[in-house]
Parts: sequence; C-alpha cells; structure tokens
Amino acid sequence: MRNVATRPHRSVARFSAAAKGRGVISRSSLAQGFTLIELMVVIVLVGTLLAVLGSKIIGNKQRGEWKIAQTQLSTLSQKVESYQSDTGSLPDSLDQLVTAPSNAPGWLGPYAQAKEFKDPWQHPIEYRHPGDNNAPYELISLGVDGKPGGEGVDKDIVAP
Repeated sequence: MRNVATRPHRSVARFSAAAKGRGVISRSSLAQGFTLIELMVVIVLVGTLLAVLGSKIIGNKQRGEWKIAQTQLSTLSQKVESYQSDTGSLPDSLDQLVTAPSNAPGWLGPYAQAKEFKDPWQHPIEYRHPGDNNAPYELISLGVDGKPGGEGVDKDIVAP
C-alpha cells in the first residue's frame, strides 16, 4: 500500500509551484509579508517625519509673512511721508491717503489703496499720530497673533 500522507504533500507542493506562476497567492508567499508591528512602526515613523517637516514649513511661512509685513509698513511709511511732503502736515488717519481731506491743500493722491491698510494676517495696520517716543507718527502691525507685544513672529512691527 502506498503512503497516503506523502501523496497530498507532493501535490500541494506541485500546486503551489504552478500557482506562483499564475499570480495566485500561496501559503509560502504570505509568510514573507510584513507583520502588523512592522507596519505600525513604519506608519509612526512616517507620521513623525511629516509632523516635523510640516512644522518647519509652517514656521517658514509665518517668518516670510512677518518679513512681508515689515516691507509693507516701510512702504506705507514712505506714502505717509509723501502725503506730508505734498500737504505740509501728516494725515489724521490712513484714510486720508486714499481720499482727499477738505483741509489738505496740495493733496496729489491717492497715495495708497485701502487694501494696503491690512497686514498679511488681515489685521488692520494701526496709525498713531503722534507716535511714541517723540516720533511724529507710527505704523504698527501686531504680528501673527494680532495682540500687542509678543515674541518671534508674534512681536509687533513698528515703522518708521
């Protein structure tokens, strides 16, 4: 009598070899995949990498916007000085850079557009006349957070 136990084993081996060529998954190929632990470790590493890179990108964006706000205040300051040069006095508000006031002979504006009176974070730019520390005027952006004071990109930007 033949040994029954060896016969199915040989046929399974032949079936597995034939199935591999046709794209059928066999037991031996499943054993070569990733374990759940390995997949979780890879997902955690990729998530950590994305979190670190994302925070760097966001930080760079905020620093760039802060530099844009500095440039914007400098440009607006030049426009205030052009107004003063033409009229002989400083404007009472930034709106006088857009529309001619009744008490400003020599007005040659508009010197600015109303949309220029908001910083990159859409907070209104403050105009103080007179400014602090004996300055004739000040233009102030309150930084990313829109609150007075702060550190880093939240720090107030003052011109001139």
